[in-house]
Amino acid sequence: MWRYADRYDLAMLVQAARSVARGPVAELVARGARNTHEWTADKAGLLQVFDESGITAAFMDPEHGGFIAGPKNLALALIAFELSWVDAGAATCSLAGNLGLAPIHERGTPDQKAHYMSRSAPARPGETRSTWRGAFALTEPLPFVGVETGLLGGKVRVARWEEGQEPVLEVDKRGRFITNMGFANFVTAAVESDDPRIQGSCMIILEEGDPGLFDRGTPTRKLVHQLSSTRDPVFRLEVPASRIIGGYTIQKGVIVPRFSHGEVIEAVFRRTRVTVGLMTAAKLLSAVEPVIRYQRGRFRGGEGGGAGSPRFDLGLQQKQDALHRLADVWATGEASASLGFAAARLFDQLDPFERRKDEWFAAEKIEGARARMKALGKARQDALELIRLESKGEGQRDAERFRALHEDPLVQYVLLDAEANVLCPACKLWNTGHGANMMREAVSLMGGYGVTEDCPGFLGQKWMDAQLEATYEGPEAVQRRQLTVTMADDLFLARMEQWHGELRRIAGDRPATGACTLATAMRLWLWTLRFLQRTRDGEGAKLFHGTRQGVTFPLADALCWLLSARAFLEDVLELEHRGPSHPVVAGGLAGWMGFYMDLCHVQCARAAGEVGRICAELVFGYQRHPAWDKAGCEACYSAEELDALEGLASGIASAAPACTDVQDPSGRPPDKAGPCAAVEGQDEFLRLRRRLDGCLTGSGLAKDRAAEALTRVMIPEALDYP
Repeated sequence: MWRYADRYDLAMLVQAARSVARGPVAELVARGARNTHEWTADKAGLLQVFDESGITAAFMDPEHGGFIAGPKNLALALIAFELSWVDAGAATCSLAGNLGLAPIHERGTPDQKAHYMSRSAPARPGETRSTWRGAFALTEPLPFVGVETGLLGGKVRVARWEEGQEPVLEVDKRGRFITNMGFANFVTAAVESDDPRIQGSCMIILEEGDPGLFDRGTPTRKLVHQLSSTRDPVFRLEVPASRIIGGYTIQKGVIVPRFSHGEVIEAVFRRTRVTVGLMTAAKLLSAVEPVIRYQRGRFRGGEGGGAGSPRFDLGLQQKQDALHRLADVWATGEASASLGFAAARLFDQLDPFERRKDEWFAAEKIEGARARMKALGKARQDALELIRLESKGEGQRDAERFRALHEDPLVQYVLLDAEANVLCPACKLWNTGHGANMMREAVSLMGGYGVTEDCPGFLGQKWMDAQLEATYEGPEAVQRRQLTVTMADDLFLARMEQWHGELRRIAGDRPATGACTLATAMRLWLWTLRFLQRTRDGEGAKLFHGTRQGVTFPLADALCWLLSARAFLEDVLELEHRGPSHPVVAGGLAGWMGFYMDLCHVQCARAAGEVGRICAELVFGYQRHPAWDKAGCEACYSAEELDALEGLASGIASAAPACTDVQDPSGRPPDKAGPCAAVEGQDEFLRLRRRLDGCLTGSGLAKDRAAEALTRVMIPEALDYP
């Protein structure tokens, strides 16, 4: 379902990460290692385990000591998922090292990449060196958050600049909540110029051996992710200018970094947010087995139900409520995992095209954000044409033109980039935000056992950890702000139209998946977006605007529901398509497909319900309600008028109140705030909303079937980790 069955390297990596998670990591948690925020020797032992298992080297390119060639977004996502199945702090400890290297990997010079990536790879047999560990020090405003991202706390100035020599820079930086600082050998830090001889901002590499102060700071007294080291460091160091990530030029006596700090972190965060989203997805799916075990064994040992009785075999699973709630948890976990892995695979597709785009910019000497955006204008128009051609049948389109556009790397780049700019924040927002809420539901299904230290699967601790993941790399407001900008992009909306058509075709072949429901919800969302873009509220103010977050943020939330359900549906169809050829899956595929289609139908229905609610609130909620003023009263029938009409058309008096308002003989209006509200141009919305409600037909039956299947799911006698 997650498209790595044919990748032997990834399959082996998953096995290695799973062994680490359910072995050394689980044993640490079971021994109470989470009970302290200090970085202990036991916790430090995980670093060696990561090195020996191949987890550390997975981020490196083969020339730097790694073993996976090409993009690694899916590989890192799978590692994060497997480690977080047991403990997200261990996953954070692993991933934070990659985050420290990511600015160098994405924007570093060749020399910087060769030096730091090679030093951070585990030592090969025969080497006596130690493995370097990195940390990422931002603690600054993030892109799209809606605040001034140019205001940085870290400062850089020229310390010495002798004639003919490389400048030496003084860096003054304080970090907050910096992961891996208990043991990091180097830090990639965001700083801004505090000297007229340095232009703008940049990211710079700091090493523990540099002259000056490299203070790791005090440990953060956190309640979550205790298997990672988090501190508030202080740096006041002198470093050579060659440490500026990406390098620099000197123009008229001024040091000009090739990349600002914003350009670097944008390239980094748009990928690493996906792995954080998958950390919460893993928690939800890992909760299913402990909850089933708890539900079935809840009444064992008591009176009135011996072995073989429904009370003994099913326990709480005799009750539909327990099963329905667990089905919701499972469906959410599957949808969030599907969305996260879809985003990771998308970035693997995007990476080579992004590099070719950068090479083209360099060859054409195109510099500056505005110039680059203008240069991609033609590619964007070609991409829109490609989407239109893709929507036509093979016999209805110009084959030569289609092939030329499809093979154009710039066209592929802008298409994938527009989609990635939405899927990345959507994954982070929905997986960690809604996922944290559903993790609370999973814990509640364990009763009081869920909030004990010895709860199977560490569910209470995972619930707490999910709260932190919702704030990592920007809390919900950051992701919603980015979606406000990217979800209205013409290319993405054209892709949405294409997905809508595909869902309609799927619904014709696989109606049991809920594809029809999802397609109608997608059409309703698209209509609502365009309505909000052209409509003003009851006060005359523009509705769809960057600062109108009461409008744009809920619409972004609704989009996330659609994207996650669609990703789940795509994975179910992939299982159906590829399952028969897989030796493990093929034997029981019919049963799996029945269950997963029902679970997918449940999630599509839930997504449609959320979209319908949000869109209705936005379309109607910002219009002024009519009052019983002169205009409102003139729109009413009087009782006498209805009596007169009754003589002409029998029964009209009883039908009128359903379609309009009626005043009594004294002229008193009905007991309500005013005439029934109406929004200009609402007919299409109401038609779509009625259609959406009708599309929910059968979803309750699908949930009943999924719930019934939960009573027959086979589980081992005990969890495979402490």
